Amino acid sequence: MSCSVTTAPLTLRTVSIPFSDLHDKNIDLSPKIEEGFGPNGLGILTVSDVPGYSLLRQNLLHLSTRLASLPEDVKKELEDPNSRYNFGWSHGKEKLESGKPDILKGSFYANPILDIPTTDASLVQRYPSYCGSNIWPDKALPELELAFKALGKLILNVGLMLAYHCDLYVSRVTKMHENEGLEPILLRSRCHKGRLLYYFPSLQSFGTQDGDSMSSWCGWHTDHGSLTGLTCGMFMRDAVEIPCPDSAAGLYIKTRTDQIVKVVFGEDEIAYQIGETTEILSRGHLCATPHCVRAPKGKEASGLERSTFALFMQPDWDEKLNFPEEAHIHQELISSNESLTFGEYTEKLLDKYYHLKAPTL
Repeated sequence: MSCSVTTAPLTLRTVSIPFSDLHDKNIDLSPKIEEGFGPNGLGILTVSDVPGYSLLRQNLLHLSTRLASLPEDVKKELEDPNSRYNFGWSHGKEKLESGKPDILKGSFYANPILDIPTTDASLVQRYPSYCGSNIWPDKALPELELAFKALGKLILNVGLMLAYHCDLYVSRVTKMHENEGLEPILLRSRCHKGRLLYYFPSLQSFGTQDGDSMSSWCGWHTDHGSLTGLTCGMFMRDAVEIPCPDSAAGLYIKTRTDQIVKVVFGEDEIAYQIGETTEILSRGHLCATPHCVRAPKGKEASGLERSTFALFMQPDWDEKLNFPEEAHIHQELISSNESLTFGEYTEKLLDKYYHLKAPTL
């Protein structure tokens, strides 16, 4: 999906929940959950005033510049091709919608909860992108591990609180089987994955790499996991943090009515987006939406660097997912009342998206 617009899109503020309300299990947050995540929502909401969050965000995002500046031979040692670069450092491995390698963006992946999620070699071979082990630059950048884990664990813990209220909302509109709610699925998972993103400064405006495409920084996609925690991006020039110089840059979402809107939230808020797995298992009561990121353009974008962090909260690779009789998405992949593990489901999606022959499961 590639989109260009000739007029300024509608800009909407996310639905926001104060942390104090989220922490209180006696408060009914169903109206907020429905507004943000329901069938008519944007598939995103934010949590404000999370204790300690702002400092942890600052600490980690500032380290992304130092990580990206490490010598090439050091970064090479942080790569893990066997996991499809889903652990450690990755640069130039992903492709833009045009099919060209994305050379502006570098990523560092790690599980913030478990350094070694399993010692079963057969599982590591079967699901390397989930069951592999973390690779930390202990000598070159020892601060990274602590900062990455601290922010990842905080976003996970707040996300679990949000999942509790999501389950309350869904249980009031449809029957839920025991232990199949979002909260218990995420609580018992071993394969949550954090991604520290760094966009290298360019001598030209970022928008020139992919023309006028709205998805010039991150292509249109829908997260396939359960819940994605996301920080507001940090912009820097010459190691000094600055505001984004282009008001048109940022996160864009495609609504259920095919309208494209820009979504904004504060740097001190944690955003959460619904993934496809949650939409399927909630019978469509919690909805995932396609989204992309538009790069800043113009002379002021030259030399600009950006950092952000995402935590992909997802089921365990062995989690049995009992899909409904009628799936709302990926109907060509999922049979009525089919039962798949999340790992099997992921392999089906990889086969669809990347036209790869899925391994025998």
